[in-house]
Amino acid sequence: MTVRVGLTGGIASGKSTVSAILAELGAVVIDADLIAREVVARGTPGLDAVVAEFGPQVLTADGDLDRPAMGALVFADPSARKRLEAIIHPLVHRRSAELEAAAAPGAVVVHDIPLLVEVGRADQFDAVVVVDAPTEVQVRRMVEDRGWTREDAESRIAAQAPREDRLAIATHVIDNTGSLDALRQRVAEVYAELAGRA
Repeated sequence: MTVRVGLTGGIASGKSTVSAILAELGAVVIDADLIAREVVARGTPGLDAVVAEFGPQVLTADGDLDRPAMGALVFADPSARKRLEAIIHPLVHRRSAELEAAAAPGAVVVHDIPLLVEVGRADQFDAVVVVDAPTEVQVRRMVEDRGWTREDAESRIAAQAPREDRLAIATHVIDNTGSLDALRQRVAEVYAELAGRA
């Protein structure tokens, strides 16, 4: 039996690191962000649909999706974000289902979904793993590691679901405030438990 796992975490929580460790341990990782990029790559029906909805100003000179321009547009306008999600989410779901169907029987299939709480899909998984770090740690990482201003970091956190809402849907919590070795050990424990369900 395939074990379906939802993986989520707030920005700068370390979810990408956990995702990579799970893949090293043998999980099939399906990354919603990567797929969201894939389905609107140049020449795809997804990109055509985005341009039809928002106009050619969301394209770069080379004909790719201008991510900063699109991001600025939808970050400032919730209705625009909903229109974009209405195009992209069904395409991402379809591609994710294809990748999951291709996984070997008995695999631990991890769906890496940053906005799992926001899209209300937690109940679609056998387990939900939440990578957790306190808000102050998230802010510090964005300022120190990414060069963001504190204001930008705090506004990005505020745009996501509250930490408490993520923890409320978790079947497994991975605390990411310690060392990388401690993180690896905790991820290995969670993976062993998930693999034991297969």
